[in-house]
Amino acid sequence: MSMMDQLRERAKKNKKTIILPESMDKRTFKAAQTILKDGLANLIIIGTPQEVEEYSKGFDITGATIIDPNTYEKTEEYEDLFVELRKSKGLTHEDARKQMLSDYTTYGCLMLKAGDADGLVSGACHSTANTLRPALQIIKTKPGTKLVSGFFVMEVPNCEFGENGVFVFADCSLEQNPDPEKLAAIALSSAESFKFLVGKEPKVAMLSHSSKGSAKHDDVTKVVEATRIAKELAPNLCLDGELQLDAAIVPEVGEAKAPGSPVAGHANVLVFPDLDAANIGYKLVQRLAKANAYGPMCQGIAKPVNDLSRGCSAEDIVGVVAITAIQAAGEDK
Repeated sequence: MSMMDQLRERAKKNKKTIILPESMDKRTFKAAQTILKDGLANLIIIGTPQEVEEYSKGFDITGATIIDPNTYEKTEEYEDLFVELRKSKGLTHEDARKQMLSDYTTYGCLMLKAGDADGLVSGACHSTANTLRPALQIIKTKPGTKLVSGFFVMEVPNCEFGENGVFVFADCSLEQNPDPEKLAAIALSSAESFKFLVGKEPKVAMLSHSSKGSAKHDDVTKVVEATRIAKELAPNLCLDGELQLDAAIVPEVGEAKAPGSPVAGHANVLVFPDLDAANIGYKLVQRLAKANAYGPMCQGIAKPVNDLSRGCSAEDIVGVVAITAIQAAGEDK
C-alpha cells in the first residue's frame, strides 16, 4: 500500500468537512467526484448555481454541499465576523461584503473561523498569496507558532531513498530567504509534520551546496547557524547539516562526505536554504522522477488551510484534501 493509500484510509476513518472554494475550475469537480465516491471527506463547494452547473458537467458530485454566498443564510453572520476581526484595519461592512462575495477563499476562511468546516483547500487557480492572505488575516496562526511555513509531501516511485521514496521538502512556497532562526523553525515544524503524516521518525537534513565545511560562503554559514539553533531547540531530533543533497540521501555518499553523521545518507526531511532552491527542487523531482507532489501544505495556521500548485492535477487535489482532513483530525486531539 502506497503512502497516499495509507493517508486516504486514515482520512476515511475520521471524516472531516473540507471546503473547496474554486468552483470555477473543472479540476475541483473531478477531484470532488473521487473524494465523495471514496468517502475521504465531506465537501462544501462554494459557488453560484451557474458556476457549479457550468464547471461540474460530466462529474457526479452527489453528496457535496453547495453554498452560494449571495443567498446563504449565514452570509450576514460571516460579514459581521469579518468586520469584527478586521476592525483595527478599518474594514467596513460594505468592503467586507464586497470581498466575501468576490473572493470565495475569503468566504471559506470565514466559514472555517466560524466552526462550520474543518479545513480548506485552494490554489488550483489562485496564487499562494491569494490563498494564504485571507487565512492569515482571518484564521491566524496557531498559538505558540513562530512561523507559518509550507512543505510538500513527495512520493517518488521506485525509490530506495528517504522513507521508501517518501520525503518532506520545505519550505517550497512561503519564506523567500529565511534567516537562521526561521530556517531552524522550518526544520522543526517539518519534522513534526513528517512524523504526524508518515508515522516514521524524521531524519532532517539541512541542505546546502556544501557538506561539513567543504565550501565557504555566507549562504553556507546561514545553514550551519540554523543547524546549531535547531539542535539546541530539539536536542533529541535526528537532524544534521550542512549537507549536499547527495550526501543527505545516498548512503555511500553520506559516509564519504559526512562520516559519523546520524542523518547523512538517510534523510527523509529535506530543508532547503531558500525558496528558490526548494521550489526548483520539488518541481524537478515531480517532473523528472514522475513523483507525486502533495502541497504546498501549510504548518502553523490555527486550522488546516492548504495551498495547491496551479499546475496541479485533480488527483493532486484529492491527495491534499485527504492530508487536510488528517490534519483536521489531529487538531481535535
